[in-house]
Amino acid sequence: MTIETSKAEGERCDARRVAVVIPCYKASRHILGVVESLPPFVDWIIVVDDACPDRSGAILQAQCTDPRLEVHFNETNLGVGGAVMRGYQAAVAAGAEYIVKVDADGQMDPAMMRALLSPLLSGEADYAKGNRFYDLSQLMRMPLVRIVGNAALSFLAKLSTGYWDIFDPTNGYTAIHADTAARLPFQKISKRYFFETDMLFRLNTLRAVVADVPMDARYGDEVSNLKIGRILGEFLFKHVRNIFKRVFYNYFLRDFTIASIELIAGAMLMAVGTALGLSAWVSSIQSGVPNNPGTVMLAALPVLLGLQLVLAFLSYDINAVPRRPLQKFDRDARAGVARKPVDLDAARPIEGKTRHG
Repeated sequence: MTIETSKAEGERCDARRVAVVIPCYKASRHILGVVESLPPFVDWIIVVDDACPDRSGAILQAQCTDPRLEVHFNETNLGVGGAVMRGYQAAVAAGAEYIVKVDADGQMDPAMMRALLSPLLSGEADYAKGNRFYDLSQLMRMPLVRIVGNAALSFLAKLSTGYWDIFDPTNGYTAIHADTAARLPFQKISKRYFFETDMLFRLNTLRAVVADVPMDARYGDEVSNLKIGRILGEFLFKHVRNIFKRVFYNYFLRDFTIASIELIAGAMLMAVGTALGLSAWVSSIQSGVPNNPGTVMLAALPVLLGLQLVLAFLSYDINAVPRRPLQKFDRDARAGVARKPVDLDAARPIEGKTRHG
């Protein structure tokens, strides 16, 4: 779901309790400028120093006098995901209604924050994320390797997360409703660079509504700590793992629908057809006699039927993207409508210590 922002909805930010979470690692050159650029409607600025060797958190405490600032220190490096989840916990505990995650490298425009919060304020979504691919004219600012890499990762993410209508899954400019954040199994979410995509997978298991918000790409003199060659295999493995987990959870554990039957039957038919085809091909090679059309069709027909059933399953899955925001269920619950309690993993805090600025 792609959201355009209305001015009226953006102005509602001023009446809400908004926290900004900033994970901080090797960002001493940019962090002060990022904090100073945050809009006045933000109530809490929660910076998580993730065992930064540059002592970014301490530098910020010494130089920033903003009373909204809290600096939390992780004793060991937990990764961007671990730092963000530590910040989420602090924001929920402080009483925030909406939590925006901003990186410490200055790539994210604070002026876009109202647009990011808009679908949450209007009740259309539980989680919003930026999409740098919306405006084609802005793509010229993005390095080619990022365009190609994001396109490939976005398609894999559609399969592994179940959100077929979003793009740019690794975009770290996000906003989440605090009630949704409180439901997240923090201890199960990837704490490293797979964090943003794994968040989407976990949100799908909650049936949360996710919105894409158009935003511009900004690139300056910041240095990325991400090494593509080192994480490529890890990303591929985790995407495949989440595909199987999501399909099992949604179509066999929590529900069993016509799509479940289509997937089972389709996979079986394709396997049978492939086995028959390979057997006939090997037999033909050994005997030197070409297979007759009947033998070829005996192998091809199950494959074609199986492919059609798998495509039908994919069509069902694409149309099964969550549509009703969790915050509507939460409003019903607060109004007195019974809702089954959720067993949260979030009760166990992320390690670290806190000092306030």
